[in-house]
Amino acid sequence: MNTLRRSFLKLLGAAGAAAVSPGLALADRIRVLPDAGAPVDPGLAGQISPELRRALGQLTLGPAVTQGALSALWLLGGAPKGAPPLEIATFDEARAQGALTVTERAQASVPELIAENRGKTHVLLLAGEILVGGKQNRVLREDLLLPPLSGPRNIAVYCVEQGRWNEGRKDFDSRSSVVQPSVRSEVLRKAEQGRIWSGVASASRELRAASPTGSYQAVYDTPEVRAHLEQATRGLEAAVAPGAVGAAVFVGPSLVGVDAFHASGLFVREWPKLLRAYALDAYRTAPGGWDEAAARARVDGLLRGAARVEGTLRGSAGVGRLFEFALDKHRGAALLFEGQAVHLAVL
Repeated sequence: MNTLRRSFLKLLGAAGAAAVSPGLALADRIRVLPDAGAPVDPGLAGQISPELRRALGQLTLGPAVTQGALSALWLLGGAPKGAPPLEIATFDEARAQGALTVTERAQASVPELIAENRGKTHVLLLAGEILVGGKQNRVLREDLLLPPLSGPRNIAVYCVEQGRWNEGRKDFDSRSSVVQPSVRSEVLRKAEQGRIWSGVASASRELRAASPTGSYQAVYDTPEVRAHLEQATRGLEAAVAPGAVGAAVFVGPSLVGVDAFHASGLFVREWPKLLRAYALDAYRTAPGGWDEAAARARVDGLLRGAARVEGTLRGSAGVGRLFEFALDKHRGAALLFEGQAVHLAVL
């Protein structure tokens, strides 16, 4: 090859590299951008939450109420002194107002959806809330507090309808339903998707709620289960003690979960769907075995332990931070924002 031809080929190579290099650089930039649906940070283990400790320090054990095999011990309390007022809408309220949209991603993906709060109030989505629609029904993997005018956010979800992948509707709605504690506990444990599907299948068998697509929502739509829920929750939904911000719920003698919120008003609005989920775990369970004194001691010890437990503190796709921990045989998570524990769940 002569000198002139070599020079000409070098010139062509340089020009080609210049032409493609911007595209490669852009691809590199896109590839390394953090995923908006992933935690803001991987989390710091071995942490203690002063916000959770203060919130639990405000709680006292209130009266108890029993309906069949289901018992609730009310948790009384309120926001710590000096805490700023915090107005929060529930998922159902925000959807009814047209302020919240939840949709599939442009390239649909099982573990992620897009949520956007277009309203002027914070919106709380709870871990375990069922989202109905899209290509398949999902549940939230973790508590999420969307700020006003949030813009689109990637949110982490699990599939709870294994047998469908087609778009019945583009967006997702709520039917005021949450997966029962036996499944929600797996959500808090960050279980693999396969364990969630196993939990859905087990619930469908136990509650005799077969679905052609394996949809967990079918559990709530089964007439016999609806009748059970109406009877099991009748006395507990309207009997919330004044000033209650949460409840510890038992099926017979067994503690199945604790949910507490930063304010009584928010708890009262979230309680009906949480109660219905708890009642699913009491399906076909005979009354009996409830010992109020033992239950009070159990809950008191659990809350004391949660106040000093070490856990992992990390960010989320919304505002605030998540404090996640293990305590005895339970898993817990607290959503912290502006010095308050907006929601605490222990299952």
